[in-house]
Amino acid sequence: MSERLEEIANRMVAEGKGILAADESSGTIKKRFDSIGVESTEETRRDYREMLFRADDAMRNYISGVILFDETLRQKARDGTPLAELITAAGAVPGIKVDAGAKPMALSPGEQITEGLDGLRERLKAYHGLGARFAKWRAVIAIGDERPSWNCIQANAHALARYAALCQENGIVPIVEPEVLMDGPDSVHDIGRCYEVTEWTLNAVFDQLFDANVQLEGMVLKPNMVVPGQKSGTKASVEEVAERTVRVLKSTVPAAVPGIAFLSGGQSDEDATAHLAAMNAMYDLPWKLTFSYGRALQAAALRAWGGKSENERAGQQAFSHRARMNSLAALGSWKPDMERQAA
Repeated sequence: MSERLEEIANRMVAEGKGILAADESSGTIKKRFDSIGVESTEETRRDYREMLFRADDAMRNYISGVILFDETLRQKARDGTPLAELITAAGAVPGIKVDAGAKPMALSPGEQITEGLDGLRERLKAYHGLGARFAKWRAVIAIGDERPSWNCIQANAHALARYAALCQENGIVPIVEPEVLMDGPDSVHDIGRCYEVTEWTLNAVFDQLFDANVQLEGMVLKPNMVVPGQKSGTKASVEEVAERTVRVLKSTVPAAVPGIAFLSGGQSDEDATAHLAAMNAMYDLPWKLTFSYGRALQAAALRAWGGKSENERAGQQAFSHRARMNSLAALGSWKPDMERQAA
């Protein structure tokens, strides 16, 4: 099983390809649809995702895997083909979000713990039968005046490790996603504090993964980049974000991990691409560095599509353009002037 897991993990971080996060919950996708004046129904959600998964250029050339929501994994395209089969036919790996969301942590104001371990073994067996070959679990760590606490980091790291072990037991590659949020208070969330908390979090996560006997060769890490908080009033250059992010990874992530697929975490489309490109261009690293973006890959496509079937081609072109930009970033060859070229 370990060789099979390693093979899947390496496909997920294939050279010049990245992961599309299309696992928005019902509430999140409704907000996205509200922004373009489209009602969120099972049919419109299906049509939107089918439009993305049939974007042949993007899916075949730039996307290695797709994270799905439970509903989407079970849906069929208009012609009756399961959506997961569209992904597989394009050469990408179907995956599934399995956590039940971040909930308030008892006796820890302002902190959250991700739930969803109950019944996870049985759900993973079912998801494997539906075609999923990797999974995702997101933990969130908030920066504040007295946050994060040791308890919050340890509890979330432990849950991530339990989830990862259950995935591997069932032949599914775990994406391990500990996200240090970018929206801490202005007074305490500069880039230095983000570095400290990211280092603390990643060290705790890998300690727990080791204790849980998780095979590092059969997983993918999905961390935040080291950036200043959105409310900090400070900015960091592309080079500084790249340098600090690489430094924290070198100090915490074992070389056995095949790849690191960053989340965009609220960065703009171009910032997320520029930071990834700089890391790949400036450093020789033991892991593949790539992307696992949701909004940063989909925002332009969603606007271009607008809920209209006649706009599907425009939506696919917008998606392919962003996917190509991030593919170039994963190769370290993206340049800002490429963004001004037509999609």
